[in-house]
Amino acid sequence: MNQALVQDVVAEVMKRLDERRSSRFGGGGVRAGEDAPANDEKMRERHAPTLPIGQHGIFSDVNQAVDAATEAQKKLVKLSLDDRDAIVKLVKRMAKDNAQSWGKIELDETKIGRLDHKIEKLQILELVPGVEFLKTAADSGSNGLCLHEFAPFGVIGIITPVTHSIPTLTANVINMVASGNAIVANPHPSGANCAALATREYNKAIAAKFGIDHLVTCIVPPTLETADAIFNHRGIPLLVVTGGPAVARAALGAKKRAIVAGPGNPPVVVDETACLKNAAESIVKGAAYDNNLLCIGEKQVFCVESVFDKLMQQMERAGAFILNSRQIDELTKKAFRVDPKGIPHVNKDLVGRDASVLAEAAGARVPPATQLLIGETDAKHLFVQEEQMMPFVPFVRVRSAEEAMDLALQSEHGYRHTAIIHSRNLDNITKFGRMANVTVFVANGASPAGLGLGGQGYLSYSIATPTGEGITTPLTFTRYRRVMITGSLRMI
Repeated sequence: MNQALVQDVVAEVMKRLDERRSSRFGGGGVRAGEDAPANDEKMRERHAPTLPIGQHGIFSDVNQAVDAATEAQKKLVKLSLDDRDAIVKLVKRMAKDNAQSWGKIELDETKIGRLDHKIEKLQILELVPGVEFLKTAADSGSNGLCLHEFAPFGVIGIITPVTHSIPTLTANVINMVASGNAIVANPHPSGANCAALATREYNKAIAAKFGIDHLVTCIVPPTLETADAIFNHRGIPLLVVTGGPAVARAALGAKKRAIVAGPGNPPVVVDETACLKNAAESIVKGAAYDNNLLCIGEKQVFCVESVFDKLMQQMERAGAFILNSRQIDELTKKAFRVDPKGIPHVNKDLVGRDASVLAEAAGARVPPATQLLIGETDAKHLFVQEEQMMPFVPFVRVRSAEEAMDLALQSEHGYRHTAIIHSRNLDNITKFGRMANVTVFVANGASPAGLGLGGQGYLSYSIATPTGEGITTPLTFTRYRRVMITGSLRMI
């Protein structure tokens, strides 16, 4: 997730925790581009709850939320796996049935992204895996039977982003409930009410059918104190956090296990053998999705010189609008603020906004249906180096595929999140895949293919790169458990 969009509340928690653990992390604080933390009282005023507190998972107090989730989790583990499966399917169906209205509610609250994609992100949650991933392995031998199973952690504390508020919450519910856990969620302040709405509706439905309320809890309003309380609560053995480097450091510094979905800046390499039509259509599809809010979305392109101009022509045919150098300069001035220390800060007013809004900021007029702006820059340009999450993609002209790969990896900054290549040269695909060593690697497709959308595999909105779990599944949120029955049940 872009550092400019990291939770206001969490940013200060990171700073505080970093200060406490300076010997371990060598300092800390808010990363360049992150907002200064908001005052708790101002945050409460800005994000006052609109739903009754204490009912169907909505809490203002972390201790009460943890207590309620703990009791709910005890009831959950008494249910059969078939019942868990039914809960998961109920949640998926509700997300799909409410996609139109919830997508609009989320867009109205967060004011970033596109309505059609907000809706689609809820409709496709049926692709998130559930109990089918919980398969028991067994070893039978002379000394008995050994079962390899997966146990829940109990109550999981999660931090969700503004970019995909309801979808991320829901995907976590599907994965975590399938594996037997309950949830305490601290949503991004700018997406707190829509997350709370979904939480309430899920709990009402689950309670009505299974007699369990508060299986999913949501803190409203989220504050510095509630985030800190979740990080340090003894009743929460596992954290699942989405955010930038400061968030990752603090989560990893907590005295409990943390699964961290960190930042990314996904590059694209296009070599001279690529199908340029497919490359162009794929780049538009991925980078324009929800106005480039996806953490896996194409953020910058490195193309070999021999096919660069042809690729730009294909980009126009695919619906992209090319900005000239003057317009790019103007957009850059509006999109970034560079402080006296030379540190860039992203203009949050342009993050996730429509291409037409960015075009206006650049002094250009584009056709109404334009989804993506592009333009040629050098490799050191701010739009190349910063994960800006706007529907503008810089294209860098390079001399060779090798140079494209090297510059692409420099721009990715070692996050090991996502990288894309368009090539018919298997050696180049293999080489770049090994060099990048990212969590999501896509060849000859749009970035969403890496999440099973137009490609093979499954969907998740939590991609744990710093801690290595990758695209999360129900197994991600379990503890390994061995059951040994000695001297019995040997049938062979």
